[in-house]
Amino acid sequence: MSLGINSIHSQALAQLAAQRLLNPGITSAAPQNAIAASKVGAPVPAVTSIPVGKTEATFSTAFKNALTAVSAAQNHASQLQNKVQMGEPGASLEETMIAMQKAQIGFQTALNVRNRMVQAYSDIMNMQV
Repeated sequence: MSLGINSIHSQALAQLAAQRLLNPGITSAAPQNAIAASKVGAPVPAVTSIPVGKTEATFSTAFKNALTAVSAAQNHASQLQNKVQMGEPGASLEETMIAMQKAQIGFQTALNVRNRMVQAYSDIMNMQV
């Protein structure tokens, strides 16, 4: 049963994470308590202007920040899942499921970005000059 719940919740969380990765300034419409928000980390601020000649560093920094946020979301979901499985009194199944979905959505998004970057690289390398 845990495996089915993980996949369902992971998909919803992945969608939320994808929205956050694409629009870092947008906050979730669902209410979150301060403790859960502090464990995951603050959203990455939106880039307002990209200086000429620094595009590569800006992209790599943004991608690194996104991967760090995905890792933090996965760690947070794992901690919540352990609390629910151990039957701790303050553990919320709903919060755990949402955290698991966010982690899965973030991972799926990062995987898709990586796949597109690899495809773009191979396309450029196969171009005839």
